[in-house]
Amino acid sequence: MSRLLAPPATGLAALAVLGGIGSGCGRGTAAPTTSVAEAPVRATTVERTTRVEVVKRLPSGGSRTAFDPEGIYRRESPGIVTIISTGLKAAGGGGTAGLGSGFVVSADGEVATNAHVVTSGEGKEIRPAAKVYVKFPDGNQVPARITGFDPYADVALLRIDPSGLTLRPLPLGSTQDVVVGAPVAAIGSPFGEEQSLSIGVISATRRSIQSLTGFDTAGAIQTDAAINQGNSGGPLLAGDGAVVGINSQIQTKSGDGSGVGFAVGVDTVKRSLAQLRRGGKVHYAYLGVSATALYPQLVDALAPGTERGAWVQTVKPGGPAAEAGILAGSGRKVFQEQPYRVGGDVIVAVEGMSIAANDDLSLALVDRRPGDTVRVAVVRDGKRRQVRVRLGERPLEAPQR
Repeated sequence: MSRLLAPPATGLAALAVLGGIGSGCGRGTAAPTTSVAEAPVRATTVERTTRVEVVKRLPSGGSRTAFDPEGIYRRESPGIVTIISTGLKAAGGGGTAGLGSGFVVSADGEVATNAHVVTSGEGKEIRPAAKVYVKFPDGNQVPARITGFDPYADVALLRIDPSGLTLRPLPLGSTQDVVVGAPVAAIGSPFGEEQSLSIGVISATRRSIQSLTGFDTAGAIQTDAAINQGNSGGPLLAGDGAVVGINSQIQTKSGDGSGVGFAVGVDTVKRSLAQLRRGGKVHYAYLGVSATALYPQLVDALAPGTERGAWVQTVKPGGPAAEAGILAGSGRKVFQEQPYRVGGDVIVAVEGMSIAANDDLSLALVDRRPGDTVRVAVVRDGKRRQVRVRLGERPLEAPQR
């Protein structure tokens, strides 16, 4: 099973929350003192300034030619924070606290993390934490405001008052540069152990992982770098120090990190952050189908009429695909112990982008917005045809098959 990685706050973390509720000022800032012998006493003005550090980074491609974990940690860890959330809704009722990780993304005081670090519940029951605090490696701990969260990609954007703090924004890379076998580093607060570094490699790309809505998040990165509960929201870093993903889940049967971790790809993260900055919410286009990818033996056995594509299994009644006339199969056959609805359409392209796997269908729509009209190529009864679909707004809960 997949496990989200934000555990309840420990007693120590809870005490840290109480200790940081005070003024929210940087620890290194103090008002000048005036001797009691001085006369007259003059009012003093304290100006708290923000310091933004920009660190020289390795040239592009450095992650493939040299990997220096110590250097990555030295340069990037000052921008990686611990997130403490309180007032989360517990499964059995009442409130609880949670602890995760995050990282600075701008000099204005923006911090990125996972949505599940600062919310509780799933689907229509998602609720934000009552209060959120951001703890920096230098000991400063300040309150944060949730600008917004993306439950489909498990990304959240926080904002803090940067006055009196030293901020080290981390650069965002591109998943186009991510290759299997490339070394990576994960930094975060597993089990509350702040500023922990683990290293590994990219194990796979273009994975699909569970979101908070029932829809899968496409384009995720699999890694064997050790990530555990509390790593949620922390960065997965390439050798040049660029963020290539946000650590989000582990696949486990024992409850601990068993060598299979998943990060939300940075391209997905950047799309989420851009929308959250604009209005605090995200909007995803919705086609309204469930489909399965074709493979040679399935094609030979059930003859869907084409060798590649996403074979439509269900169509949401009244949804965009149904309104456009896209059809699911009406017959039912079993192949290799799996049931299939036969006789329906196979989606082979969206706006000219070829569809070979289920992820391709999600990725073809990810830059579209609700209300956009797209050309969808389908194969029906062995013949290719074009269908125009006006996309809808993705619901918070995936329809049941």
